[in-house]
Amino acid sequence: MVSRVRYGLEQARARLPLLVSEAVAGTSSIITRHGKPCAAVVPLDTLEQLALLKCRPQGIMALRGTGRGLWGGDSAEAVRALRAEWDSE
Repeated sequence: MVSRVRYGLEQARARLPLLVSEAVAGTSSIITRHGKPCAAVVPLDTLEQLALLKCRPQGIMALRGTGRGLWGGDSAEAVRALRAEWDSE
């Protein structure tokens, strides 16, 4: 579970060294403006994980390219060999 602390903008500005220390310790801080979340100070590893997730294809596109080379150099020959095997049974 990720620990989060909320700070108003002025409070966060005054406590920036504390927010950075909390981030190093694994705590994310949400910064609010007029009571609405507008920014966050997060541990660096959390940011890196989010960046990786953002770059990763979603849905069916995540499967794209995973079959390259699966059928060898000549996919038609591989299919013929499988059909021959199935027909011989």
